[in-house]
Amino acid sequence: MNRREFLASAAFAGTTVLAGCGSLSSQSTRAPPLVENRPDATYRPTHAEGMGMAGMAQAGEYMVGLSYSFPHRFWTVTGTTAEKVDIRSEDSVHLMATIWDPETEMVLPVSAGLSITIERDGETVADKSPWPMISQNMGFHYGDNYALDGDGVYQLSVRVNGMGERRLGGFDGRFGEAGEATVEFDFAQSTRDQLSFEEFPDSQGERGAVDLMNMDMVPTSQVPEVSALPGTVLGTDKGSDGVYAVTWVQDAAFLSDGESYLAVSARTPYNRVPLPMMSLDGTVEADGETVFEDALTAAVHPEIGYHYGAIIETTAQDPSVGVDVVAPPQVSRHEGYETAFLTTPSFSFSGG
Repeated sequence: MNRREFLASAAFAGTTVLAGCGSLSSQSTRAPPLVENRPDATYRPTHAEGMGMAGMAQAGEYMVGLSYSFPHRFWTVTGTTAEKVDIRSEDSVHLMATIWDPETEMVLPVSAGLSITIERDGETVADKSPWPMISQNMGFHYGDNYALDGDGVYQLSVRVNGMGERRLGGFDGRFGEAGEATVEFDFAQSTRDQLSFEEFPDSQGERGAVDLMNMDMVPTSQVPEVSALPGTVLGTDKGSDGVYAVTWVQDAAFLSDGESYLAVSARTPYNRVPLPMMSLDGTVEADGETVFEDALTAAVHPEIGYHYGAIIETTAQDPSVGVDVVAPPQVSRHEGYETAFLTTPSFSFSGG
C-alpha cells in the first residue's frame, strides 16, 4: 500500500537518538551477558529486577506512580530497527513512570509522552523525557537511566502531556489537558541494592516471559482477555510475535445510527501488555462492497482498553476485515522483547 511504503521509508530514514548515550561501552556488573542466538520473538531474559516506589501523586486527571530499579540496558526502536542503550558508569537508577486513570485504574499509554525534572536543594540534577517502554515484569511504562548526586532527598517533577489518542466511552472528554505533579524521593544506594535480582540460567533465551510484577499502589498494564472484549470477536492472529484481536462493535453509546466500530487490540503474548504507538491500516468489506479503507486511530476505551479503531458507516453484522501493520510499536524494550514486534505483518478476518 502507498501509505505503508511511505511511512516505512520515513521511519527507516529516521535517526535513533540514544537517551543519555554517554559512554556506551560500559557494562553493569549486574547485567549478565545477553543470550546468544536470541529468537525473533518474546523470550525469557537473563534476569529480572525488583522495583521500589519513589512516590505517587495526581497530575491533573492522571495518576502518576514513580518507581525505580537498578540501571539496566534497553533498546530504542526506530522503524523496524532496535538499537541497544548500555548502562553508563554514572547511572544510579532506572526511573519508571506509570500513568493511569484513577477511576478505572487503566494504565494509559500517552503518545505525547511526559517529562521528568529531578532537583536537589534547588539545583537541577536531570531534566529529560523518559522513553515509552515495555518490560516483561514491569509492563508498559516510561523509563530511562538517571544519574543522581548520591544519597539524599530529591524532588521529582512530572509533566504528563495531554492525550492525542481518541477517547471513547467513559474516557470521552477526559485527558485532553496536561497534568503536573511533584513527589519527594528519598534515595539511598543501600536500599536500591536490596531490591531483588533474579537470574534464569536454565531458561534464558527460551520462548516465554517472566510474570508481570504485582505492586499494591500501581496498577498492571494489561488489555482485556479476548473473551472479555465487547462486540463480536472476528478472530485473532499472530505476527512478529504480537497477538492481534479484532472485534466488531455495534452496540455502543459513542456510535450513531448506521455506524459500527472496528477495534484491533494488539498485545504481547503471555502477559497481554498493550503494544502502543503503532501505525495500522484497515479495510472493511460488507455485502461485496468496500465500506472502509484507511488508517486506524489509536484509542482508549474502558472496556476495550488501548487499541486501534475506526467508526464505520455500516450496520453489517459479518464484515470481512483486513489489517496491515504499517509500522511496529515505536516503543523501547527491556530485555526479552527487543527482538519481537519488529516486522509489518498483514491479517484478514472473514465474516459470516
